[in-house]
Amino acid sequence: MAEEVKGNHRKKKIAFSIFALVLIVGLVVGLLYVRYKKTHISTDDAFVEGTVYTVSSRIDGTVEEVFVKDNQFVKKGELLVRLDRSPYEKKLNEALAALKAQRAMLDELGASLRAQKKKVEAARAELSRRLTEKEELVALVSARKAELKATEAELAQARLDLRRAEGLYKKGVIPREKYDRADTAYRTIEAKVEASKALLAQAKTRLKGFEKVIKQAEASVKAERALYEKLKAGLKAQKAKVKSAEAVVALTRLQLTYTEVYAPDDGYVTKKSVNRGEQIRAGQPLLAIVPGDGLYIVANYKETKIKSIKKGMKVRIKVDAYPDIELTGVVDSIMAGTGAAFSLFPPENATGNYVKVVQRIPVKIILTKGPDSSHPLRVGMSVVPTVLVQ
Repeated sequence: MAEEVKGNHRKKKIAFSIFALVLIVGLVVGLLYVRYKKTHISTDDAFVEGTVYTVSSRIDGTVEEVFVKDNQFVKKGELLVRLDRSPYEKKLNEALAALKAQRAMLDELGASLRAQKKKVEAARAELSRRLTEKEELVALVSARKAELKATEAELAQARLDLRRAEGLYKKGVIPREKYDRADTAYRTIEAKVEASKALLAQAKTRLKGFEKVIKQAEASVKAERALYEKLKAGLKAQKAKVKSAEAVVALTRLQLTYTEVYAPDDGYVTKKSVNRGEQIRAGQPLLAIVPGDGLYIVANYKETKIKSIKKGMKVRIKVDAYPDIELTGVVDSIMAGTGAAFSLFPPENATGNYVKVVQRIPVKIILTKGPDSSHPLRVGMSVVPTVLVQ
């Protein structure tokens, strides 16, 4: 009986020891787990992201040739699609012909303007010559007036001399010969006065008639100048037309280059929706290019965990598609807002029904060690990043 009691006591002691050991192990494991969770923040709401180039045409046209297939790797600048060039070649030829015609008209207007400028200069020279002649006529009239005044003074003196000689002759003081000389001198000067009057009248008549000539010359200058300004304005307008035609040529040449669509970067062709012979519109997506490198991770962490995540922290990354490999990276940036705030239809919490949901904030992670060529990453792959909190 004593041995049985002793055996039961031993069993209880062993059971208690096992329980204590399990409890200690559990506590250690629990403590380690809690510590791990504090220093390792993980999420399965994470995906591979990258720049996806949507390739489209800049012009309308008919697809003449497609040079790539789905999932084909292409290099930057590689020809992807070619459109029918003939409509744009026709437009270019028409634009070049229009430009040639506009330039010919510009040259013609330029020649006309140069010729008209010479006419303006000639009209101005004629006006200047006429004004000089007018000044000469004014001087001539002044000279004729002075000459007439002088001859009239001579005539007055000759008249006095004649009257004196006539009185002396009648008294018998002087002979007939002296009287005749005085009379002849008077008549000569009188004729000279009449001649001076005639010359003055002639000069005045010429001067008066010259006013009309001056007005005609001034009108000619004005008319030629007006025509010159009109041609000048026409030349300016024609230059604008030439520039417009040049712009059309440049645009059609540019459109002609748009008939060939090239790869914007190295990458893989995806979502190809274009085929030979199709009619496409400008801006219509033809295919997409997904780069093979430059990929990164966007991990959506709970807002309750985000305070522990800082830029530059190291990250271990597991890829669902390749469970046997582990990638590394660093935290690049944290988005300034939750994912819901930037969604197409953000939540409206002003209504009566409201259920609080823990929001998630996107964190961008840059890869420091990517997979090898046998384990290529693809945009949209699911990953599980773990941030190592320092």
